[in-house]
Amino acid sequence: MKVIVLAGGGGSRLFPLSRTSFPKQFLKIGSDKTLLGQTFDRYLELVEPKDIIVVTNKEYYYHIKAEIKDCGIQKAHVLLEPSARNTAPAIALASRYILDELAGDTDEILFISPSDHIIMPKDLFVNDVRTVIKAAQKNKIVTIGVRPSKPETGYGYIKIGLPVEYGHNVDEFVEKPDLARAEQYLTSGNYYWNSGMYAFSINTFMEELALYQADIYNLFVENSYQEIVQKFEDMPSISIDYAIAEKSRRAVTIPISSYWNDIGSWDAIYDAMQKDESKNVKNGDCMAIDCSNSLIIGADRLVAGIGLEDMIVVETDDVILVSKRGESQKVKEVVEELKKTERKEAVEHTTLYKHWGNYRIIAAGSGYKVKKLILYPGQKILMQMHYHRSEHWIVTKGTAKITMEEKEKFVSENESIFIPKAVRHKLENQGKVDLEIIEVQNGMYLEEDDIVRFETNDIEEMQII
Repeated sequence: MKVIVLAGGGGSRLFPLSRTSFPKQFLKIGSDKTLLGQTFDRYLELVEPKDIIVVTNKEYYYHIKAEIKDCGIQKAHVLLEPSARNTAPAIALASRYILDELAGDTDEILFISPSDHIIMPKDLFVNDVRTVIKAAQKNKIVTIGVRPSKPETGYGYIKIGLPVEYGHNVDEFVEKPDLARAEQYLTSGNYYWNSGMYAFSINTFMEELALYQADIYNLFVENSYQEIVQKFEDMPSISIDYAIAEKSRRAVTIPISSYWNDIGSWDAIYDAMQKDESKNVKNGDCMAIDCSNSLIIGADRLVAGIGLEDMIVVETDDVILVSKRGESQKVKEVVEELKKTERKEAVEHTTLYKHWGNYRIIAAGSGYKVKKLILYPGQKILMQMHYHRSEHWIVTKGTAKITMEEKEKFVSENESIFIPKAVRHKLENQGKVDLEIIEVQNGMYLEEDDIVRFETNDIEEMQII
């Protein structure tokens, strides 16, 4: 069995915490682990790290690499999609990789999982997956359904048919309904929410592709993994639901027995998190006086609410979101407006991940920007230069090896160094602990494209790690 974790999608429904550069799988919600970390944790009860394959894109590669390191599963595989083609081509890419690079067999069972759901408790879910795998071994396309607890309009539905050994045949997949139809589905008892989790053998997947997606099938069987990487853009952009599941005569669904939430909105976050005696959800440095049924999330500042009822307040270091509960699906409209006006807040997060570590913007204004840099042990920022800004580096943890032109210098905690404009420089962490630096930039142009690189550490041609 191989677990394929799909972690390439961005998202804006949990803005401002989630953004294009920082999708929700990297958020910590109700846990000290990210949603992606929680996903890994669930499947490690079923498989070894070497049997986990993460499919993502170049933008998230370094962040996922950091997550894998934090979870101690360095033997997991990371595949990079050359372009966004939705879930069916992503699964085809991973399947070809298993056959060619891991010497897998077509009888191998694949469990397809999103990377950004809340599922608990873990032991119940693990038992559910074991049942799903048994059904998949009978040449079925198996999906995990969720018994609806309310008339939800944000999910797709599965209409169940006749009972079979482990669950029910699928009569049809239904698009997200309006409220009236959602209420009918809930009352009938014949509809499950579609969780987006699937299981099937590679052979079953191939046979269904041959029936319903000949273009993907032909690319799959006629090319090696490396060749598919080169031809990946020739794949149609289509989900596994549309490509196979909705058409297949082999589709069965098995209901999950544990709690499931795809946290697709702030209202879903409220539903999933623990509440106080006034039914408030508070996360971070928050105070609520005479508040009820509200969600208050703070980041670096104290957030105080007074007399709030049925409200959502989310604070980050550059955005504050305020919404009525029940209206949070409209957050995507805010993001669209920000994109129209080319506001960086729609895309950029204040913390960005690189191959060497990460940095966070902690202050910015006219002529200056302040960042906190973290370099992992053994990593380096390669030789570069800036035409429009100088940099002042203050080491707060660890020891930095700094090269300026041809001169090398070691700078330790509570020491600093000044990097003038147009001077070539390199930063290295040769120590055993993270190197932390406060970087103060000065200049009239402080954007990230003011970098002249003299060395590269590019992943443009890297497709597997």
